Amino acid sequence: MDNVIVVGAGPTGLWLACELRLAGVEVTLIERTSGPRPNTRGVGTHARTLEVLAMRGLADVPLAKGRKVPRWHFGMLPSLADYSTLDSPYQFVVAYPQNALEELLDARAVELGATILRGTTVTGLTQNPEGVRVRLADGTELTASWVVGADGAGSTVRKAAGIAFPGTDTTYYGYVADVTLTGPPPPPAIASQVGALITAPLPSGGFRVSGFDPHDQHPEQEMTLARVSASANRAAGRDLGITDPIWISQFGNATRRAAEYRSGRVFVAGDAAHMHPPTGGVGLNVGLQDAHNLGWKLAAVATGRAPESLLDTYHDERAPVGDAVLANTRAQSALVNGFTPEMQALRAHLSGLIDRHPAVAADLAFSVSGLDVAYPSPDPAAHPLTGRRFGDAAAFPLFVDGRPVLVRYPSAPPVDGAYDSESTLEDLAYAVIRPDGYIGWATTDPDPAAALAAFKAFPADHR
Repeated sequence: MDNVIVVGAGPTGLWLACELRLAGVEVTLIERTSGPRPNTRGVGTHARTLEVLAMRGLADVPLAKGRKVPRWHFGMLPSLADYSTLDSPYQFVVAYPQNALEELLDARAVELGATILRGTTVTGLTQNPEGVRVRLADGTELTASWVVGADGAGSTVRKAAGIAFPGTDTTYYGYVADVTLTGPPPPPAIASQVGALITAPLPSGGFRVSGFDPHDQHPEQEMTLARVSASANRAAGRDLGITDPIWISQFGNATRRAAEYRSGRVFVAGDAAHMHPPTGGVGLNVGLQDAHNLGWKLAAVATGRAPESLLDTYHDERAPVGDAVLANTRAQSALVNGFTPEMQALRAHLSGLIDRHPAVAADLAFSVSGLDVAYPSPDPAAHPLTGRRFGDAAAFPLFVDGRPVLVRYPSAPPVDGAYDSESTLEDLAYAVIRPDGYIGWATTDPDPAAALAAFKAFPADHR
């Protein structure tokens, strides 16, 4: 059985380690920090990520301890996208700190048997057809059959593998801070000719404040509480009483996507594969879903249940998602930084559309939530629903061990071991659901023998 080294123990790397360990693959995580991260970083967990967590039995803690937000901004427009209409049991965004999610996933990875090396930095790697040799800062070398870089936008793994990272450089900077507001909080999203601001409640009782200030573009200077307060108060038009900072940072709008998500035996995922400004709070979610896509495929190949060609579908399926996220965050960034009279008029026009047409508010939520992601099959003979998300929440517990599930729809004869769905879906008779919750095979043919054969042939079956 092959072994895997994952570089980076953020949500992406930790989730990938958990997925690989479910199939019994040996995993070593290498993380440069020596302990838990003190700052929250990402704070928004969207509907599709909650579904992914639920399929592995890990959604209860974020749902219980996070704050549910049924309406979320798009480009800091005053009119909000409506998540209460989503076709999901999770019709909201959950405000739950990234570091808390990391602690949850860290404990799960260790429980499953992953090895985590902390306080260790990767300096480079070399690969050949048989494996990969990873060099550490202390001179140690480790070998693995496969390596995954989940080590952020400056990824050492990506650079060492020779994977290009084309895109656009930073042209403006924003700020983010977790603070207390002693004054009345402003509306969730504000943007005018003097600045943009969004506030989101945190489970701790404080607020995440983030914004852009055209009057303060000095990335070479430390982002301080005084600078955050001045920018936020200017955008809000009043003193918000910002105190007690837990975390303050600044970020740019550089936007890039890895030219390839795979180079031989090396992969990239999360911020190592795509970087963009945090507008919309999607970064954590997209990275974790990268790992969810790669995990079952790499496990199937590493354990000899699938040909190596399956791994090429990781780039084929996730790179378009990365492109869509970059396009989405670029559009939001343009709205956020629309400080000219013309852009202010455009913002007002779009807000009016959202207010007058509930379908627009619902569609924005659908796209940002990740529920719109699909992986259409390149096989023209495949059923059109192949690659679509499977959203039957009653079946989520069946995916807890990372195995595929055979689903029988009401029009078809019973099959031992199949999940009997009460819904009808395009007259389907049977479907095989991939371990990541997408339809891997579907048919209108009510022949149970054909369904069982398709299920048993599925490459991720590790019973």
